[in-house]
Amino acid sequence: MSEVTDFQGRARAAGPPGPEAEAEALIRRVGDRVRKARELKGIPRRVLSERSGVSPRYLAQLEAGEGNISIALLSRVATALDYRIEWLIGEEDPWTSDLVRMTELFRTAPADLRTRALSLLAPESDDEARAERLCLLGLRGAGKSTLGERLGARLGVPFVELNREIEDHSGMPVTEVMALYGQEGYRDLEARALDRIIATHSRVILAVAGGIVSEPDTFARLLAHFHTIWIKASPEDHMDRVRAQGDTRPMAGNPEAMATLRTILTSREALYDRAEARLDTTGRSLAQSEDDLAALVTARGFLG
Repeated sequence: MSEVTDFQGRARAAGPPGPEAEAEALIRRVGDRVRKARELKGIPRRVLSERSGVSPRYLAQLEAGEGNISIALLSRVATALDYRIEWLIGEEDPWTSDLVRMTELFRTAPADLRTRALSLLAPESDDEARAERLCLLGLRGAGKSTLGERLGARLGVPFVELNREIEDHSGMPVTEVMALYGQEGYRDLEARALDRIIATHSRVILAVAGGIVSEPDTFARLLAHFHTIWIKASPEDHMDRVRAQGDTRPMAGNPEAMATLRTILTSREALYDRAEARLDTTGRSLAQSEDDLAALVTARGFLG
């Protein structure tokens, strides 16, 4: 065992660092990383202070390795620097570690690149990833829920409405979710609900809200884990079916309701067209559309 000299010049055995020394080393490491991250991004300390809500004096102490900053404040600093807090604390240097660099690149990559990266790192065929899951896409009034429920009963496959899953988990109707959390909050709950269904169902028929295709990350995950069918209908059929359900929202206070509906259909057509298959229910009875859907699913082997 090596020896070190204490402040009185006496020799003593050098052992592993104690808790206090480890804590001091951690504080210095965090300070160095905060300073380096700030300098690399070209952010003055005053600006970082404004973004994080941590005083300039406290930041100066932190960067000097003298600030025993709380986890809560350090989290705010990390967020202001657009870094994960564990990168400031962990043993691995975030600027030299391939793992940390890959994590950052993955986090900031577009949804399609993340999907491709996952497929390369964990190769899985499309059929394996989608299992026997079927999702019906389309605008409200296309018949997704009615057809999905009837097909599920016909084939003995569980049927799930994504909005119903959101309501069951949140304990409130979707309208209240939207009023309380807004569109962004609803989309977050929608993504989480989709993940739960993927994790708990390897065989299921799912009906989703028409706007899910406008959320790139969620839609990419949906396409990767479900066989998809776009349930199409003419604008007139869409409107008639919504009216028949007693839903007057599309017309309420909107004399241009049909023009608006046509615009929505046109704007989403390219997104809906990313589905594996299409089923046009225009002018078809419910029984006819059910038979058409069952024949399509069987022919494509979507449910085994």
